[in-house]
Amino acid sequence: QVQLVESGGGLVQAGGSLRLSCAASGSIISINFMGWYRQAPGKQREFVAYITSGGITNYLDSVKGRFTISRDSAKNTVFLQMNSLKPEDTAVYYCNTADRRGVSLSWGQGTQVTVSS
Repeated sequence: QVQLVESGGGLVQAGGSLRLSCAASGSIISINFMGWYRQAPGKQREFVAYITSGGITNYLDSVKGRFTISRDSAKNTVFLQMNSLKPEDTAVYYCNTADRRGVSLSWGQGTQVTVSS
């Protein structure tokens, strides 16, 4: 099993920045994709970004150019740098890992990001 511990959420004004971190432990050898999802109140959880073990990235259209995902493979940690935050980015952000087939391995506990206008 893979265990994930997230950190870095908080309250920020619109236009501000936050950096989320997610450290993986356990059966890390099976991890290929590391990424982030988010869930706003009353909405379904949505994909935000992922990065593969080879460094390939993909983003939700609405965060392109504002969010950057990166990965420290030596520390089994994924980061999400969020700049130019908007109130609509407010959500609980969840870290996720998946194997090379894209099958989900684990979810983090979630970290709240609140952007005030």
